[in-house]
Amino acid sequence: MPNSLPSFTPVDVPGAVPLLGHLGAFKKRPLEMLSTSWRRHGDALRFRLGPKTLHLFSHPDLAEEILVQQADRFVKVYDPRRPAGIALILGNGLATSSGEVWKRHRRIIQPVFHRSRMAAMADRMAQVGQQRVAGWVHLEGQPIDIGDEMMQLTLEVISQTMFTISMAQYIDQFRHALRVSLKYVVDSVQNPLRLPGWVPTPRNREFRSAMQFLDGLIYGLLADRRRSGSQHGDLLDLLLQARDEETGAGLTDQELRDEALTIFAAGHGTTATALAWTWYLLATHPEAKARFHEEVDQVLEGRTPNAEDLQHLPYTRAVFEESLRLYPPAPVVQRKATTNTTVGGLPLPEGALVFVGIYNLHRHPAFWTNPDRFLPERWLDGERPAVRYAYLPFGAGPRACVGIHFASVEGPLLLALIGRRYDLQLAQEAVEPEFFVTLQPKGGIRMLLQPRQAPVVSAV
Repeated sequence: MPNSLPSFTPVDVPGAVPLLGHLGAFKKRPLEMLSTSWRRHGDALRFRLGPKTLHLFSHPDLAEEILVQQADRFVKVYDPRRPAGIALILGNGLATSSGEVWKRHRRIIQPVFHRSRMAAMADRMAQVGQQRVAGWVHLEGQPIDIGDEMMQLTLEVISQTMFTISMAQYIDQFRHALRVSLKYVVDSVQNPLRLPGWVPTPRNREFRSAMQFLDGLIYGLLADRRRSGSQHGDLLDLLLQARDEETGAGLTDQELRDEALTIFAAGHGTTATALAWTWYLLATHPEAKARFHEEVDQVLEGRTPNAEDLQHLPYTRAVFEESLRLYPPAPVVQRKATTNTTVGGLPLPEGALVFVGIYNLHRHPAFWTNPDRFLPERWLDGERPAVRYAYLPFGAGPRACVGIHFASVEGPLLLALIGRRYDLQLAQEAVEPEFFVTLQPKGGIRMLLQPRQAPVVSAV
């Protein structure tokens, strides 16, 4: 429970226009609209997107009430009969489902992400990272999109750790299909007057083509594993072997598809985005980058990092945590009230749509010193906020990200692995964040891969 509940008065965000409300501003620059409204009008806001009223809450106590204390009253916005948003891609997977379906699938998937398995996974992550980075030799000294490179790297990591396959031959097709489908999802959310999906418009046809590729890839993966009968102890094995405790029935092919695609999509995209922002922040803060390289050189002495090294890389971890604070991959968490309730004393009707403003929480001046500055030291010097729910890069409560331990190992490990070999330098003037399902750099981040001189390895 919060130590002291402040008084919240809901504010209706000004500037709404007839019929559309704030849809124009939200569609044009959603992150700026949500952040600016919060800074100007406070922690509890109401605004309209067409016919829908949304509530934006940007205070730790409100986040705790919604995500933890009343988690059973605030559920994912998903209707299996009329899928919308990200569910158009992922179906009824772990990221979108609710109730008994979610509980059952979470029990199946949770063990593979347990902290005890991370050491073995870290070694595999490092192997994959080493293989990918070795192929960067021909890119040295050239401008590259570091976000694009991180997407390719993390997709291969999730493929080999969770599914024991390589996605290298499908990377370009997979990422193209995902980009097309995500753009379609964003447009569907921002344009409530769009034509239905069955109308054969060019955009609808392109979306269906992208989904056919993704479905074919996942169903083919399932068929190959069943046909081979091989056992790897990975996530795919757990999904295929899972049985209902009461009926003994396994997951349907549709359920298997939804969960596998959810892990593929969510398991690589969020970490890739976080890493891209981290490289940007290091490139624009020379002192922090120098300290990061110094720590990596001292600990690794030129070798590939492993799980045990992470405890000796506190500044590298602090850099990653600070990047997640300034640029959380999920800048908002959306929920829907299942019943009449109150949050912070504010009445909410059944069906109310709620945004928890993670981006705003992470920059709240009441809980962070110099909230808009990149200061990795705050994670070393005991400056992290005393209020627990002021930092939620992985969410909170029972719906917190199942891959929190995975990402917490993968991020610093890949930073160290790349940082020991390369100095990444910014090759463009400005980078703008864009709320595109996740918080992505608009147009990418152009960087130069400058090789670093390998440190001298100490004699044993």
